[in-house]
Formats: sequence, structure tokens, C-alpha cells
Amino acid sequence: MDLNHVTISSLDVPKSTKFYKMLGLKLIVDASPRYVRLECPNGESTFSISNVEELPEGHKLTVYFEVDNLSETVSELKKKGITFSTKITEQPWLWTDVHLNDPDGHELIIYNAGENRKNPPWRIKN
Repeated sequence: MDLNHVTISSLDVPKSTKFYKMLGLKLIVDASPRYVRLECPNGESTFSISNVEELPEGHKLTVYFEVDNLSETVSELKKKGITFSTKITEQPWLWTDVHLNDPDGHELIIYNAGENRKNPPWRIKN
């Protein structure tokens, strides 16, 4: 099994599309303003945005995007006008990350974990 894609809800699909394209995703299906699908720059995963009349209450989902060079990525995104809610932080679970929110308030985490993403020292041995 492989993760195909994640779909998020949006009050304004065109605005969200512009935001995610600034992050580096490539638009591959455009049924805007109802729905779009974007392709991640690496790997086979895609990311879609679907229009809703209102966003779900409570905790929204958190989406993680992994990059090879976090500092360089953050610098490039800041030049495009993206604002972050945290500074780059080295986490105790051996990831380095930075947090931000998309136009609908979904939490995004851009991070680098390298080998530790799937193989941390505490991984269960089979």
C-alpha cells in the first residue's frame, strides 16, 4: 500500500491553489473553483483541495511536507511572502521543522528528517 494523496477542505480553492503553488506543488487537475489536484515536486504523492461551504470545527488536520534543505526552502518561501508561525526548530524526535498555516488555517509543517523519518533509533524491530 502507498499513500496516493491527501485532500483538504477550502473556502477559497483558487486562493489556496496559489498558496500551495508558491510552496512548490504543481497544478495537474484544475476544476476550480470546486476542486484542484497538485503534484508534489518529489515522489509520487499528490495533494488536492476541495471546496466546502464551511470548514470543520475543532482541530484541523496537520500536513507535513519533507524537503532536503529546510533552511534554503524557508528562505525561498519567505522571499515569496510566506510567513511562518515558528522558527526552524530541532525536535527531540530527530526532525528539524518549521510551522505555518495555509489560507484556511490548516497547519503545515515543513521538515527534514532524512533517515530518521522511517528509521529512528527507537524504531520497532521485526
